[in-house]
Amino acid sequence: MALYKAYIHMKRTEKTGESGRNRVATRELRTVMQPGTEWEMPNIFDYLNYQGFIKDYYEARKLKNSFFSYRFMGRLLGMDPGFLVKVLQGKTQLPERAIPAVAQLCKLGEREAEYFEALVQYGRAKTREDIKSHFERLIALRGMESQPLDPSQYDYYRKWYNGAIRALLTFWDFRGDFAALAGRIHPPISEQEARESVTLLESLGIIRKGSTGRYEVLGPPITTGEKWHSAAIGNYQQESIELALQSLIQDPKNLRDISTLTVGIRFSDLEEIKARIKELRQSLMHMMADSGDPDCVYQINFQVFPLTAVNQAAGLPEPAQLDGYAGDAAPGEDPA
Repeated sequence: MALYKAYIHMKRTEKTGESGRNRVATRELRTVMQPGTEWEMPNIFDYLNYQGFIKDYYEARKLKNSFFSYRFMGRLLGMDPGFLVKVLQGKTQLPERAIPAVAQLCKLGEREAEYFEALVQYGRAKTREDIKSHFERLIALRGMESQPLDPSQYDYYRKWYNGAIRALLTFWDFRGDFAALAGRIHPPISEQEARESVTLLESLGIIRKGSTGRYEVLGPPITTGEKWHSAAIGNYQQESIELALQSLIQDPKNLRDISTLTVGIRFSDLEEIKARIKELRQSLMHMMADSGDPDCVYQINFQVFPLTAVNQAAGLPEPAQLDGYAGDAAPGEDPA
């Protein structure tokens, strides 16, 4: 599977024109791509995006059989190849009638086929309730495998205050007084919620009770990375945005900075904007790590979203994957 993933990376490198180390890696990979090499097909349980699975399946088949094309694949699926490409680009959804054909083409077993169907339904879901329902179905199905999607990560992001308590315990001397812990959280939570959060963080190996009785945090700050996509993260981000609204109403201006910026942009510049926000996030994390002992916990959100219809001709990207950072804010004048 590692070699297969390296091949996929090589193909994407060729398309994006990456250079330097990637070119060296590409040349090295080509030296081991001898005829007759056995390649593993992608594992459906590694995916939370059905388009990604189908695309990687296509790349694997293309590698084994050079004649394999979107036209040929479309014929096997009873689908126009142009329509198939639009499905893989995220511009339209796979029709339900094609789900069994894809499962048969990819030789999915019963459980795998059920997971693929759930993936399609998850991708088609529009409302928050439907997204959450289908995602939990994916968790249940994937939990049957030897490398499940860890439900504990889902639990961590179900409540905003889990992250707040984890951050607080990096510097606050907590020894089991849950009422005091609940009182330190803003907006306030109940003593029971504080107790349940600590129990969860202990069970996940994020904190532990030391020999002196003080709870200590294990490891670096929690992040989902750049590829995580889940209803839990969406719920966490929504709660974080709601917390910002509460802060705008309740907290004095000297304790917060809530700023906005409304601008016209070229759609092609969106990826550059995202990259700069990512750099800002990372620079802030480095600054906080070097600034000395903390004495309070803050939430920093970033948000970028369209206020007008996006030009379809500009080429819409595949649906963005949530990365676990709570929202996205922009610079400007504080409205309050």
